[in-house]
Amino acid sequence: MAESERQTGSPEEAMPPLCQSFMIPKKEIHMVPDMAKWKRSQAYADYIGFILTLNEGVKGKKLTCEYKVSEPIEKLVELLDTLDRWIDETPPVNQPSRFGNKAFRTWYAKLDQEAENLVKTVIPEHLAEAAPEVAVYLKESVGNSTRIDYGTGHEAAFAAFLCCLCKIGVLRVDDQLAIVFKVFNRYLEVMRKLQKTYRMEPAGSQGVWGLDDFQFLPFIWGSSQLIEHPNLEPRHFVDEKVVNENHKDYMFLECILFITEMKTGPFAEHSNQLWNISAVPSWSKVNQGLIRMYKAECLEKFPVIQHFKFGSLLPIQPVTS
Repeated sequence: MAESERQTGSPEEAMPPLCQSFMIPKKEIHMVPDMAKWKRSQAYADYIGFILTLNEGVKGKKLTCEYKVSEPIEKLVELLDTLDRWIDETPPVNQPSRFGNKAFRTWYAKLDQEAENLVKTVIPEHLAEAAPEVAVYLKESVGNSTRIDYGTGHEAAFAAFLCCLCKIGVLRVDDQLAIVFKVFNRYLEVMRKLQKTYRMEPAGSQGVWGLDDFQFLPFIWGSSQLIEHPNLEPRHFVDEKVVNENHKDYMFLECILFITEMKTGPFAEHSNQLWNISAVPSWSKVNQGLIRMYKAECLEKFPVIQHFKFGSLLPIQPVTS
């Protein structure tokens, strides 16, 4: 987020047309040895920087706290509301297999067709040339239409989509809370509805040994929200009563609620990693541990990163210091 480049004044004054040529992002990580390129890349530095900036921004704050909601934030929520409405308009079809309902492909085809136009509703006219590049990340963020699955790589594409909007100046530094609490939270609601409606498979899930079948970032940001909470400790999130009373304020507890709705049996059995995390003494330790785990289990795993796409906004070129 380029704080230094932002000036005040009207949006037109503040944002001259970018002297940048945009491009359609493409895959660059084709083999395991290519992972070194990713870790050295500007894209990796910007992506992880974005995640950590937001992690710091939401520290100790409730979802229900007051924060500024800019016009681009409202437009992003409208975009996600549109995706939600399309789910209602595309009911699951009758088919022999329980999982991976083929109606998802119909829903996805609509997004594939409309993504650029949706992005154009969020960005000002003088940045219209960025729409095709930014739209790729939106399309990548909802799951795979061939396999009808969803996982942390798709979630990362949505974070990359938001990161790109910051890089072109559509989202600003003072949008931080709204990015997580309003936009990302709405995105999660839509993804949960997709996962439930079309019975999507978890992409590359580690089963009971993974943190969660589908998401990771809300656990990071959600644990940051709980840092230095006067009464809620990590041991409390396995208590159903605590979750029911506090989930509307904390993303982490909202995730726990969704897991308990979707899975049966003892929590320690279906979500072993989370059960272990509940024994960690403080939320700041949980937060630090989850960031390390996210890097190791998502950002440094070839099966996840081989699908990541690189363009002019998130370039594969090495960091220039």
